Amino acid sequence: MDNLQEFKCPCCDGAITFDSKTQKMKCPYCDTELEIEAVKAYNEEMATGAEDNLSWDTSAGAQWQEDELTGLLVYACESCGGEIVGEETTGATTCPFCGNAVVMKGAFAGDLKPDLVIPFKLSKADAKRALQRHYNKRLVPKLFKSENRIDEVKGVYVPFWLFDAKADAKMRYRATRVRFWSDSHYNYTSTRHYLVMRAGNLSFAGVPVDGSEKMDDTLMESIEPFDLSQAVDFETAYLAGYFADKYDVSAEDSVERANERVKQSTADALASTVIGYQSVRPVSSSIQLSEGRARYALYPVWLLNTTWNGEKYTFAMNGQTGKMIGDLPMDKGAFARWLLGVTAIGTAAAFALSYLLWMWL
Repeated sequence: MDNLQEFKCPCCDGAITFDSKTQKMKCPYCDTELEIEAVKAYNEEMATGAEDNLSWDTSAGAQWQEDELTGLLVYACESCGGEIVGEETTGATTCPFCGNAVVMKGAFAGDLKPDLVIPFKLSKADAKRALQRHYNKRLVPKLFKSENRIDEVKGVYVPFWLFDAKADAKMRYRATRVRFWSDSHYNYTSTRHYLVMRAGNLSFAGVPVDGSEKMDDTLMESIEPFDLSQAVDFETAYLAGYFADKYDVSAEDSVERANERVKQSTADALASTVIGYQSVRPVSSSIQLSEGRARYALYPVWLLNTTWNGEKYTFAMNGQTGKMIGDLPMDKGAFARWLLGVTAIGTAAAFALSYLLWMWL
């Protein structure tokens, strides 16, 4: 039994048929007429799509040497479950993640050794000054700025999986160009539909994915970027005076997030080249990765815990660049005054525009 072939309209995706009168393919849904060769080429192109191939070599990290583990202990937080690595002389009594007490768990072993580390460039004093600047944002209560106290500031090396790959990408879009004109009797609209194709090769180096369950991915991505060119081969000496968060999300479990970031970056790069249209809609994509691999790195982060009005606030600062992030309370009274001001300005602007139009007419 022969299979029936169905041709699709590139404008509305409906099934189109041959019109004997015009000797063209015609869509019964949107009345689009197309040359037979154009329809054939379109359907052949749409049939060539390939599934994404996003595979990685996740054998990141190395095995610790016995002498490298000397003096390293694990501290466990019984409140949030966090585990951090410190020295025997660290003497930590609170968790840098939630501020609650931690207990010494034992020797650090059984985990992978990082490949790279970005050393801290900024000090604890730098972190405190950055927090004070962070307070100077509109709508933050004045009392919060004056009464909020810093409970603790901790420098923590946060585990990241870094993904490198080359990507061969191909995307298709449906786009339109619309033209309007009129004569003494009618207004006219002409809409042209296009199948736009883009393809390219992209290289990704060090796409970071937070390897700590305790660290919110959005929070860590908010203090990016880190300058990977300043990373060095890992040595335990870099941990002296700081904590190192133990990874609890494996490289394999981080692949999904890495793929999301690679696909979004690829889509943004190709979409930025589709210009000159009134509307653009992606219809298909294919991303083929090659030489995909993961590396294990430690990134420097300052964590600051503060208390105000019985509530705890946590802030994070990029220990390399100084970028600070963290939620701040809002002065509701100041917000109401600001909102009224914006509304008043908008009303005045609308009145002025109406007056100008009235004068012009």
